[in-house]
Amino acid sequence: MSKGRMEAFSDGVLAIIITIMVLAFEVPHQADLAALIPLAPVFLSYLLSFVFLGIYWNNHHHLLQVVKHVDGRVLWANLHLLFWLSLVPFVTGWMGANPLAAWPAALYGIVLLLAAVAFFILVRVLISVNGRDSVLAVAIG
Repeated sequence: MSKGRMEAFSDGVLAIIITIMVLAFEVPHQADLAALIPLAPVFLSYLLSFVFLGIYWNNHHHLLQVVKHVDGRVLWANLHLLFWLSLVPFVTGWMGANPLAAWPAALYGIVLLLAAVAFFILVRVLISVNGRDSVLAVAIG
């Protein structure tokens, strides 16, 4: 598989993840601005998650711009990252529906931590596949 195909698949998955998050918004039945006030925690959790996903998408894009080769190990490491990112809509919704509750916030943090671990693994696998003298390896140090 080419790195372009993997990047396109990942872009599609991230687009779906963001779409799922925004579809979780419930439209108020009232037509005044006061009807939006109860949605503030949901919107803020969505905004936070959107920024996190945007950072992952941007960093993923830059990673794949500097590598030349992907193999099965890279594909699995990439799927591992996408798995954790795919849980973001669930934990975002739970946290938004239960503002300031401990368990939703903790699970949100755990999912983001595991996504960070998965991204670290992806970087290490990409360095392994592309060599210690690759542009990525030099950039990471």
